[in-house]
Amino acid sequence: MTLLEVEGLEVTYPGGVAAVRGVDLRLDAGRKLGVAGESGCGKSTLALALLRLLPAGTRVGGRILLDGEDVLTMKWGRVRAVRWAGASIVFQGAMHALNPVHRVGDQIAEPVLLHRRATAAAARRRAGELLERVGLPAARASAYPHELSGGQRQRVMIAMALACDPRLIVADEPTTALDVMVQAQILRLIERSVAERDLGLIMISHDLAVLADTCDRLAVMYAGRVVEEGPARAVYEDARHPYAGALSAAFPRIGDPASRLAPHGLPGDPPDPAALPSGCAFHPRCAVALESCGTRDQALREAGAGRRAACVHVAGTAPARNPTDTGSAP
Repeated sequence: MTLLEVEGLEVTYPGGVAAVRGVDLRLDAGRKLGVAGESGCGKSTLALALLRLLPAGTRVGGRILLDGEDVLTMKWGRVRAVRWAGASIVFQGAMHALNPVHRVGDQIAEPVLLHRRATAAAARRRAGELLERVGLPAARASAYPHELSGGQRQRVMIAMALACDPRLIVADEPTTALDVMVQAQILRLIERSVAERDLGLIMISHDLAVLADTCDRLAVMYAGRVVEEGPARAVYEDARHPYAGALSAAFPRIGDPASRLAPHGLPGDPPDPAALPSGCAFHPRCAVALESCGTRDQALREAGAGRRAACVHVAGTAPARNPTDTGSAP
């Protein structure tokens, strides 16, 4: 069953800054979609657009269908009802997302009070239950954010995201500030929550290795567009777009001496969204660019079973007619 369908999403910030340019994605309930890319490629803007959290003055086009209902055309009362209860978000950096002057239990209880119209006592009980579900004692509900470790704060953010039993969770770099051991625990926690409650998950990260290990499918963004999409492990191990391949090569693989002794970086930076290069936006950094790449952009095309890539090197195949089903099994 299709939970989320994004069609032709365009996001332009004031001043004509095109942060997201024609993104198509689809996600089924119970499935996990990873969105990867460097900083500035449009990942977080995509996440904010899904729940209409973008700043005033931002122009948004296309459609975002959540359970068949277009988030972009909802009235504000309906949007407020959908947030937390229909879809919720785990922000990057829990210390900045949590209110430092309120106890974490009260912050978890707040959406329960608002959306479930529960009594204060019932909301407090729910907060304790959620803390225990994410591996924290219910007694920690009385703590302030500064009294918790980074991993504990991130668990609180996940508890808040689960508070009203949403159908979709958007996790924007949920483990970036954590050490690798705590990162692994948080990822397993998110995976377990998705499996137990049949949720849809969009996991955003710059780390392809994490996404390949966590998600069913992977979409790689560059300069506001999806440049490759397919089964997560296949994209990570055998990328069809040069940018996806460069991101993958930047992470050494355990047990692979070649990647450990000679890791590959990617020179340069993503382009300024306000001054994108002509043609394929990646061509100034691409090691296999052709002369035509500087003048002609590439649309997503079929690049194998269940895969799409926007590259001239797969241009011999027919353009993809519809967004690939990101909920289908790899």
